[in-house]
Amino acid sequence: MARVLIVEARFYAHLNDMLLAGTRAAIEDAGHSHETITVPGALEIPGAIALAAESGRYDAFVGIGVVIRGETYHFEIVAGESARGLMALTMDGLPVGNGILTVENEAQALVRADPKQKDKGGEAAKAALTLLELKGRFD
Repeated sequence: MARVLIVEARFYAHLNDMLLAGTRAAIEDAGHSHETITVPGALEIPGAIALAAESGRYDAFVGIGVVIRGETYHFEIVAGESARGLMALTMDGLPVGNGILTVENEAQALVRADPKQKDKGGEAAKAALTLLELKGRFD
């Protein structure tokens, strides 16, 4: 049984509740355990995963959150840098699933977060578990 850490940026609580439900269900359905920690925003997710990875307590990681485009350039920075940070961790050999939604509006986020629709939280968890399985094959 793998131990999966879910790191969530809980800026939009109602959307994160759906992402968390899908993420947790996918992990549990695969027979694994999970813990959840919360960070202030999407930019902090990669850093929190890096810190947790140093502990050796977790086998895989899932980052979830929602970034909705606003009126400033901030969206591009948060969307790009959080994805870059997660990819860097993955390239360093950590099984990480990226469930950070980067959307134009709340309606898009609702469809993607809802486990009964696009279930991006569940997809991110499955991606992390797939990478964990691959890591085991190559170790």
